[in-house]
Amino acid sequence: MAAKSKSIFRILFYNQNKVYELYAHEVSQSSMMGFIQIGDIIFGERSKLLVDPAEEKLKSEFGGVRHTYVPHHAVIRIDEVEKEGKNKIHDTDGSGISALPGSQFGLPRSD
Repeated sequence: MAAKSKSIFRILFYNQNKVYELYAHEVSQSSMMGFIQIGDIIFGERSKLLVDPAEEKLKSEFGGVRHTYVPHHAVIRIDEVEKEGKNKIHDTDGSGISALPGSQFGLPRSD
């Protein structure tokens, strides 16, 4: 009997005018209203020769975190994927970011 492998999810969400791309084994509706719960974040194996600064930044931010909670309005998409990729932070200029209609949370103005 083959052991069932864990599902892998790619989660994209906005955080401080950047798009975070995380890979995790656990994604669910949080018991805290308005949040998605992300757990068991997957980090690639460290190579002694090559260090990815973006993934290292995310590892330092989320390394000791058992679960993180992302507001619903910040989530762009959640995909179940075949295998994990690299965790990344994508810079945005803010032009492609818009608040959801009726959202109580607005985006900061760049005046």
